[in-house]
Amino acid sequence: MTVIINCTLTTALLVLLLGIAPLQALDTSSGFGLQDRALFQERVDYTLTNQSGADFHGQDLASTSFAGAVGRGANFSEANLSGAILTQGAFAEAVFRGADLSDALMDRADFADTDLRDAVLSGVIASGSSFRNALIEGADFSDALLDKEDMRRLCQDASGVNSRTGIATSDSLGC
Repeated sequence: MTVIINCTLTTALLVLLLGIAPLQALDTSSGFGLQDRALFQERVDYTLTNQSGADFHGQDLASTSFAGAVGRGANFSEANLSGAILTQGAFAEAVFRGADLSDALMDRADFADTDLRDAVLSGVIASGSSFRNALIEGADFSDALLDKEDMRRLCQDASGVNSRTGIATSDSLGC
């Protein structure tokens, strides 16, 4: 409702102040219409969806919900997922290489066989999650809430330094 009202008010202002025809103001064919801008003001909600094999490479997905979603083999490399909700998601074999997952809520999620190399996972809440066979070279887990058993297992494979934060994986896990 708010988006529609904002879109209508903005269209009216453009029509009055700039002398733009109402249909021209809403024209999306050039990619610059108000309708396009209104559509991208809100985040897409992927809660309980199947995103297996999807390509999210480099996308801004900050604060987006993937709660209960299936993202097996999906590509999230270099994506901004800061503050995202991945609770109870199934992301086995997904690629999060170089992704920003800082402050994400990812409890009770499956990250088995996932590529987390050079990812930033600072401040994540990942209790009850599985990181079995995950690749974590250069991942930054600073201030992350992980189960003790997961931390112990991750410490066995901890190596490298995160290219953005400069923090060693082993240091971020407290190994």
